[in-house]
Amino acid sequence: MLNFPVDDVEATVDQLTARGIRFERYDGMDQDAKGVHRGGGPLIAWFTDPAGNVLSVIAAQ
Repeated sequence: MLNFPVDDVEATVDQLTARGIRFERYDGMDQDAKGVHRGGGPLIAWFTDPAGNVLSVIAAQ
């Protein structure tokens, strides 16, 4: 997994979604409608690249 630290996870998810990126949903994870995980720890949202590798945007600490 490759994490991309960003200042604003929600805004980044919105921008990537507008460009056609689909964010993953995982059973048992506390994710909002956009796919952002809010279950403790930093905000994070996962997506995959064309090869199926899991990538994420994560709140910069």
